[in-house]
Amino acid sequence: MSRYAPRIHTDPAAIAALEALLPQLHGQTQVELTLEDGSRLLGTVAVQPTLQQYRDAEENEGSNGQLRLDDLDTPVQQHVVWLDQITAIRQLPYRE
Repeated sequence: MSRYAPRIHTDPAAIAALEALLPQLHGQTQVELTLEDGSRLLGTVAVQPTLQQYRDAEENEGSNGQLRLDDLDTPVQQHVVWLDQITAIRQLPYRE
């Protein structure tokens, strides 16, 4: 069964930019994300994301990935963020 993404990337530079995010998103790391729309999310990385192959609405195949982020203030709330929406990552000091 195919998986679909709102945007896929085939350009080597775009894929390299996505890959550069991965080392900053280790599991259980607390981060502040800035998204392309200017919004910010604070949370704990549930599982380190990976790049995967997806299809877009036109059935083109390319790369993207999803990040599961447990909300820092409301841990029962979980965010799922496409990697290509992230414009900045700031690691936060660990808090329980």
